[in-house]
Amino acid sequence: MKIHRILLSLLSFFLAAQHLVGGENRGPNVVLIMADDLGYHDLSCYGHPKIKTPVLERLAREGVKLTNFHAGATVCTPSRMALLTGAYPVRLGWTRGVVGYMMKKGQGLNPEALTMAEIFKASGYRTGMFGKWHLGDEPPLRPHRQGFESTCYLNKSNNQTKELWRGDEVIEKPFTNRLLSELFTNEAIKFIKSNRDHPFLLYLPHTAPHFPLEAHPDWKGRSQFGVFGDVVEELDHRIGQLLEALKKAELEKNTIVVFLSDNGPEPLTRESRADPFRGRKWSALEGGTRVPCMIRYPGVIPSGRESAALISAIDLLPTLAHACGIDLQKHSKGSPVIDGLNVWPTLRGKEGVLHARQDLLYWHGADGFQAIRMGPWKLFPDRRHAGLKGPAGPALFNLEKDIEEKIDLSMDHPGKVAELQKLAQQRLSGIEKNKMALGQAK
Repeated sequence: MKIHRILLSLLSFFLAAQHLVGGENRGPNVVLIMADDLGYHDLSCYGHPKIKTPVLERLAREGVKLTNFHAGATVCTPSRMALLTGAYPVRLGWTRGVVGYMMKKGQGLNPEALTMAEIFKASGYRTGMFGKWHLGDEPPLRPHRQGFESTCYLNKSNNQTKELWRGDEVIEKPFTNRLLSELFTNEAIKFIKSNRDHPFLLYLPHTAPHFPLEAHPDWKGRSQFGVFGDVVEELDHRIGQLLEALKKAELEKNTIVVFLSDNGPEPLTRESRADPFRGRKWSALEGGTRVPCMIRYPGVIPSGRESAALISAIDLLPTLAHACGIDLQKHSKGSPVIDGLNVWPTLRGKEGVLHARQDLLYWHGADGFQAIRMGPWKLFPDRRHAGLKGPAGPALFNLEKDIEEKIDLSMDHPGKVAELQKLAQQRLSGIEKNKMALGQAK
């Protein structure tokens, strides 16, 4: 065992004891809810005219709704790597694909990479994960060995496996796909009830609305948008049940709730859309990475706000750690550099404070780095990656004026192209100097 893990275990013991003494130093709970392949346009609060999602609408009203939030990558495995470690997935050895597709058998998140769960656990939090893992299916790579004390999960996508796990044990085979949203929600509610007297981190990565689309019997035919609408509306309802459980446990005011999607809409699920953006899952265009996200913390994050600030899923670890009084510097040794930035002042609507994130790298699901963003400008070094025809060369877009990424301005702004190319090279070189290998089953 590495020395930093020994130190983490000791720190966890002492901080847990501190939290239990009268609860005086208890930080807020964190509930992190992730949808699977939910596009930017798939919720009523993000413009869908037929799918009704009143719970998420209310969550957005009670907190801050983000309109320029980006998943950590454009496909499942690297997106989850980025979310849980705060690092660009290439720092963790990822190059292409997902567990079970394009990645070699036995690969996953390196056990030596510190996860959000390990960091929060070491800071006195109880940790639970219920849903889709997709970060490795071999024993050393499973969620209960990456910091999650309580688990109930699929080790891959719901189209890749028929096994439902708890720890190292298969508890159901085959699982019933149409009942997964209900099952994972019930597991999460049990976790809340059993840990109401302790600070906790609850990670709930739902399988919905990833294909195969199958509506719960109680929700079949209820929406105005076919099976896809049924599945999304049930998901909204299940989130409502979870929020109600927090309220009944008198934890609502002391819990940060985050909702996001892991990437843009699946190309095979035609009902899912990323309007008004171009691109889907696997693509570095905005539609592949810009996703719904809302964050609520009553009395701390002002309600009814909407923010267009550039924020990424990699920013959630440092931001939530700061909000919970956790010093990441105590946990950083032996782990990759965290690329995420603390955007807590932006979420709280602090005026006169410069937003922390000014640039962002974009990754294609099968081909690695493809684009860089700085302010309103987005550069594809290879215009073909933006789906544009013509001679080889870069493509430059101004997203404030061209959200569909159709008008190439590279010839009009050669200085901006050079600036972004230089910045991209600096960022990529820094990553190359400080990265680890993928986890390998032994």
